[in-house]
Amino acid sequence: MPYNFLGDGFIMGNAINAGDTAFIIICSAFVFFMTLGLSFFYGGLVRRKNVLNTMMTSLFIMGLSSAMWVLIGYTLSFCGNTGGVIGSFDWFALNNVGWEPGPYADSIPHLTFAAFQMMFAIITPALITGAVVGRMKFGALFFFILLWNIVVYYPMAHMVWGAGGFLAEIGSVDFAGGNVVHISSGVSALVLCIILGKRKNIDKSPYRPHNIPFILLGAGMLWFGWFGFNAGSALKADGLAAHAFMTTNTSAAFAMLTWMIIDVFKDGKPTVVGAMTGAVVGLVAITPGAGFVPIWASIIIGALVSPICYFTVSVVKKKFGYDDALDAFGCHGIGGIWGGLATGLFTQRSINPDVARWDGLFFGQWELFGAQALSIVVTIAVAVVGTLICVGIVRLFTKLRVSPREEAIGLDLTQHNESAYPSFNGLD
Repeated sequence: MPYNFLGDGFIMGNAINAGDTAFIIICSAFVFFMTLGLSFFYGGLVRRKNVLNTMMTSLFIMGLSSAMWVLIGYTLSFCGNTGGVIGSFDWFALNNVGWEPGPYADSIPHLTFAAFQMMFAIITPALITGAVVGRMKFGALFFFILLWNIVVYYPMAHMVWGAGGFLAEIGSVDFAGGNVVHISSGVSALVLCIILGKRKNIDKSPYRPHNIPFILLGAGMLWFGWFGFNAGSALKADGLAAHAFMTTNTSAAFAMLTWMIIDVFKDGKPTVVGAMTGAVVGLVAITPGAGFVPIWASIIIGALVSPICYFTVSVVKKKFGYDDALDAFGCHGIGGIWGGLATGLFTQRSINPDVARWDGLFFGQWELFGAQALSIVVTIAVAVVGTLICVGIVRLFTKLRVSPREEAIGLDLTQHNESAYPSFNGLD
């Protein structure tokens, strides 16, 4: 039975839907779980001596971004509108964000919507950390993420999802975070890893993931959580949520199979790392269009994202010589760009008429594709400029990179005085 939850108790009414509220609370927990999954996924990909530091760079953000979201993040992202770029401070510390429906969802408590969006604010900066593993000082990364949330994430969230946001006003669409989450973090990761420079001897010594079961576990947790990420973005337990759930899984499945095929053609055998990477890029690519494109289009989106991202990480990265350690840009940045453009190609307005203004280019209308392309350019510009600003500020009071000796010893010991494998005495 639907209830209207007010601060002084439970009052019967028609505003709050208990099913929708339960669904979004569960989806919020799913998305929170994704950041833990990311820590295992990234942790498995690195060397033994850096696994704890790599996992910690995801885990500390669960605390930092949550605290910032409650204090200033939600209000700057979703309250009011200043120039289409940022919000106001009227909801500082979640003031006036209560149990009643809010302006963004009419069947769940305003507080539930704020909690759901908080989970996106947690995992987004965590994606950046994959590009800089093994060489960035933990303190420098901490303050970089703090600043990045303010300079990049909150403006992006407002421009795309906030009332009066610039990118929403031009007609671009982003169902669950192609621009806000993946392109912004992927491009920032590229800029940051270029500024930091390459890891010591990375081109001279062989590099292999230290724990493939961690990779499998982490990617599985991400895939599981992504159903909350995308289906929950419908903000109701309805047909649109079911549609987003199915497009999400379909894209991931076809991307996984395509990456496995690439592995077979290249090396003669499929790999666990390749299969899991393919699944993740399939999830990235469908995120902006999960609630806009037909299911058959999610097959195309997933099948094509793997060769696009594979080419980026195996050819483009080598050509330009940047050290994106765990391919945050190659997977999230490029996968998000393809997904945003594909949303402009395959959106069918009848699927989500309350948000989409036009059909995609495939159906004969060009306006949405143009809006998508412009939104991607704006996102890239905000991420590049914002990252440079954050780096400039952090450099005023600390170095970005650990010393060569600390890098050789490993960041687990030098940054945290801990070891994941204290009995291991071999070379790493």
